[in-house]
Amino acid sequence: MSETHVTDEATDAFMDHRELLFGLVYNMLGSVTDTEDVLQETWLSWSGRGADGITNPRAYLVRIAVNHALRRRTTITRRRETYVGPWLPEPLVGDDAGADDPALRTESVSLAMLVVLESLTPLERAVFVLNEVFGYPHTEIADIIDRSPAAVRQLAHRARAHVHARRPLYRAHPRVRREATERFVRAALGGNIGALLEILAPDVTVWTDGGGNRKPAGLRPVHGRDKAARLITSFGARRDPRGLDLRYRRVNGDDAVVLFEGDAPYAVMVMDLTAEGDQVNGVYIVTNPDKLTHVIRNENDGEEA
Repeated sequence: MSETHVTDEATDAFMDHRELLFGLVYNMLGSVTDTEDVLQETWLSWSGRGADGITNPRAYLVRIAVNHALRRRTTITRRRETYVGPWLPEPLVGDDAGADDPALRTESVSLAMLVVLESLTPLERAVFVLNEVFGYPHTEIADIIDRSPAAVRQLAHRARAHVHARRPLYRAHPRVRREATERFVRAALGGNIGALLEILAPDVTVWTDGGGNRKPAGLRPVHGRDKAARLITSFGARRDPRGLDLRYRRVNGDDAVVLFEGDAPYAVMVMDLTAEGDQVNGVYIVTNPDKLTHVIRNENDGEEA
């Protein structure tokens, strides 16, 4: 078999599974940039080995990608130690009509869930993502991460208990969630303190991730309705002076808003709602420009505020 044919076969196999690999790695790392780097490392490992003799390319590629992602967690952890202010995942921004980019079509958990997953150990997170998000059985996960099935079951149990204690199992209907999101945005950017206090849950928390590059962004999350309302209204007050344009988009599968300054993204704002969908109990605001490089504006953008 010629070298060109082997290379073409390896390339085809990799591209056939790239969307799956992106979803797995992104949910393990919470960073588009790091995910792309891991996929490049996976490709180099895969192309160097070649597809010849591999009976199950999908399983082989998943194993390579997951283990590269586990190694990448060490780099991310070191980076987090010097990060300024709260750290939030890099948002995957799509639109209501769906996106052409495969990265935005991939299976991904909500931004709020990714924040919870950050509190797991790397192995617990890998097992949770493989099992709960992508449906891999424990026996296959054991082969992927080179652990015994018993060890994988224990990791899965710990991860599931941790996540379910922090995330409701029930979510309101998407229409209810969209209406609550729009009510929140109108109140926040319209400066209606009364309406904002009404829709914020008493124990609401606001995370603002500016990475030390943009304000307002506190050095820690803000807890409680009154403090949250003050921070949110101060953020909304910046819209007119900066000429910001707000658009409804889908972020990690949830209704959200994106603020643009001209054609450049200024902020992504995601609301986490109560199980009933009638109040906001979490607000995630990403303004760090390094985390918005993949957000683009297009002619079919969501409706204007």
